Amino acid sequence: MDELPVAAILPDLRASLARSANAVLVAPPGAGKTSLVPQALLGADWLGGQKIVMLEPRRLAARAAAERIAQLIGEAPGGTVGYRTRLESVTGPATRIEVITEGLLTRRLLADPGLDGIGCVIFDEIHERSLEADLALALTLDLQRGLRPELRILAMSATADIATLTTLLEAPVIESAGRVHPVTIEFAARDLADARDLPAALARAVRGALAAHRGDVLAFLPGVGEIRRAAEALEGAPATIMPLYGDLPPAEQARVLAPSSQRRVILATSIAETSLTVPGVR
Repeated sequence: MDELPVAAILPDLRASLARSANAVLVAPPGAGKTSLVPQALLGADWLGGQKIVMLEPRRLAARAAAERIAQLIGEAPGGTVGYRTRLESVTGPATRIEVITEGLLTRRLLADPGLDGIGCVIFDEIHERSLEADLALALTLDLQRGLRPELRILAMSATADIATLTTLLEAPVIESAGRVHPVTIEFAARDLADARDLPAALARAVRGALAAHRGDVLAFLPGVGEIRRAAEALEGAPATIMPLYGDLPPAEQARVLAPSSQRRVILATSIAETSLTVPGVR
């Protein structure tokens, strides 16, 4: 994975966390921060064999991140790398990297105010902002400034608008380059007369994209009902139609996030807007 842009700044990040307790990493989407950073910190002397806990904003993102990191080190989730959400726990006695959803850290702090056995907390996608993430960060900072001055806090953001965050953490900023792809914006010829026309209009746009471009198509819809109606409207299209939403069974979510030799149309809620990289999408 040395070809991922974030690999170039990992030595600087390790050196920064060896010198000071906190750091902010700014890396654009797709740079590889979620996949590479936790495993790069595992051997740090300051970690002392303790766990790394990484917060993700959504269940799907937590599961996908853990599965990807585990894959990179040649294991299945539940070994060195595990994950925990409100509905699911895949960890084991050997787990050193634990990917969790935001609310679980707050619960853990309430049950174990010292975060015993945890040497580093990573706040991934910190720019998304949520009440649970802000509360967890505040409680972790309070712990660090009181009982656990050796605890490391790493905030990772896809945007450079982090001035308030760096002041709050009193942390240096490490920036990673990203991969810039050209983007063309095309608008439909007319707006929708009625919001109920959205699934049919989206199906027409998807068919046009399939005819005009290569690769998979990622289309966003407000909810599961619209996804189902759009899938019906796309029946017979020259691609596999795949839904993606939070309550989809984990095996089906994993199928969407895995590379495929077939051309696909992924019909997703906003769950795929951030924190995930869907392979094949053009």
